[in-house]
Amino acid sequence: MSGVQTIAVAAGEEDQRLDRWFKRRFPHISHGALEKYLRKGEVRVDGKRAKSAFRLQKDMLVRIPPLPEPGAPKPFYRVSAEDAAALREMVIYKDARVIVLNKPAGLAVQGGTKTHRHIDGMLDALAKKGERPRLVHRLDRDTSGVLLLGRDVAATAALAKAFQSRKAQKTYWALVLGVPRPELGMLSGYMKKGFGEKGREIMMTARHGDPDASYARTRYAVLARAGQRAAWVALRPETGRTHQLRFHMAGMGYAIAGDRKYMCDRPEIGGLEQQLHLHAHAISLPHPDGGTLSAEAPLPPHMEQSFTALGFSMQDADADPFAE
Repeated sequence: MSGVQTIAVAAGEEDQRLDRWFKRRFPHISHGALEKYLRKGEVRVDGKRAKSAFRLQKDMLVRIPPLPEPGAPKPFYRVSAEDAAALREMVIYKDARVIVLNKPAGLAVQGGTKTHRHIDGMLDALAKKGERPRLVHRLDRDTSGVLLLGRDVAATAALAKAFQSRKAQKTYWALVLGVPRPELGMLSGYMKKGFGEKGREIMMTARHGDPDASYARTRYAVLARAGQRAAWVALRPETGRTHQLRFHMAGMGYAIAGDRKYMCDRPEIGGLEQQLHLHAHAISLPHPDGGTLSAEAPLPPHMEQSFTALGFSMQDADADPFAE
């Protein structure tokens, strides 16, 4: 067991999430164990409690509690041949600095309690000269679509900084219950984590000044309608809060089809797969080497089937429904 350590964030490590910085420093410590240290306040940044998503800056001091010593040297990630092949199939763009995946619905991005198969655990399959790519951001387990990886520390930091400074423009596609009115608009307000039925963590409405309240803003645009039963909606988050899009659409009264956590009073659409119909369709942001990186991910099978059943066509999609 090691003693308490205080480690300064080095040059080149700025703008990284705390959990990713920690994993690179202490790969033998699981994500679940880190979350426990954070909840107990045993891992701190500049003397203060922090969350796993906290962005570190150069020269910040991270307190590390006594940790178990790593065991015999062994690969931290053991990627099966099947998972390696599946991960390579997800690649929709790759260059020397960046990889873009089309994450399938139902696959977690990172591990946790009872989650042993996840994208982060497969990334050795995409290693270049022994350096595994790094996650830049996350998607919910049940959300499919565009997921960015940096192929080196500097590229990852540059991409993460684009997210933090809101230079990353993300467009999601969703199938929602009913047809939102008006058909183009902005949803905004404060939200915070709370607990719903059976003690499940869920985002809830908050007021400005509430402890842990965060402001969230989402633009939306209806792209096509199936009568009054359902609509194909484009969503553009202008902030990046947990479950923001699902929370906003349900709060508006037009929940995303298949969402069992954020619901509304409208009837479900019969005959469709009971999966979350939310897809990270496109992203555009500065490339680490200059210029613009843009990528689009095709729909997952269950959403493609639902769109076909409802008579939606890709021709209904505007190039940019939010263009002014």
